[in-house]
Amino acid sequence: MDKGFLARRFDADRGHLRAVAYRMLGSLSEAEDAVQEAWFKLSRSDVSGVENLSGWLTTVVGRVCLDMLRSRGSRREDPLEYYVPDPVVRVADTTDPEHAAELTESVGLALLVVLDTLGPAERLAFVLHDMFAVSFDEIAKIVDRTPAATRQLASRARRRVQDATPAPGPDARRQREIADAFLAAAHGGDFEGLLAVLDPDVVLRADGGRTLAAVSKVVRGAEAVIAQALTYAKFRTGVLQVVANGQPAVVSVVQGRPGSIMTFTIVEDRIVELHILADPERMAVLGLTEEDLARAEY
Repeated sequence: MDKGFLARRFDADRGHLRAVAYRMLGSLSEAEDAVQEAWFKLSRSDVSGVENLSGWLTTVVGRVCLDMLRSRGSRREDPLEYYVPDPVVRVADTTDPEHAAELTESVGLALLVVLDTLGPAERLAFVLHDMFAVSFDEIAKIVDRTPAATRQLASRARRRVQDATPAPGPDARRQREIADAFLAAAHGGDFEGLLAVLDPDVVLRADGGRTLAAVSKVVRGAEAVIAQALTYAKFRTGVLQVVANGQPAVVSVVQGRPGSIMTFTIVEDRIVELHILADPERMAVLGLTEEDLARAEY
């Protein structure tokens, strides 16, 4: 089959394949690696008899991601409890909203955190079937199990996700108002103001990676989170408002560089989860430009 035709077909499916890989891996760089590996496999394969090339590519990416998850599990150094997935960040009027939506539609950071607690085969079965409507017959070939056993994998994963994922929050404008109220109260040292917007059982998860391992922590409960918020607020940095995976978020800007990003998960007008990514290596690949960072408010 003509390589030029294959390249055009692959480019047409690239966004979809990237979305599959991102949900499987929660890492932007690894998702790109998985998509690139799928291209290598396509370019070396005879697909003249493949009727549904998009479906074939989806299963190839799924298999590549499954191998990557299994390899990651055997060499992971960072405690999973502290791990914050890579957010897909959009700055108003600067980032292609269609690109961001394609990657993150219906996948908040809270869901990605739960997906990271699943076994590789469970995650594959849930992501491919529940998010991308791949049949259990096709998934069974990837995980080397029967369709019935594969259905059970997805069912177990679905229960975990439903039990641990927050319900949908208010509309985007209201979510931003609540996030702004949190930031204003933190910078103003307003304990009661913070208490008013935090769920009593709020969870703050911070991930500094290997470079800033001391930053990594999980803090539970409103009063403990308030103590952390008031401590963080003492450090004066620029603040850039962004959207991360469809949720309100803020990037701290230090000397023109992105220092960290905090994403808010909001349910019934209360903040139920805060995810802070401060890993310098991963912050550097979020796609924020100098022009974006120059818009930070001090």
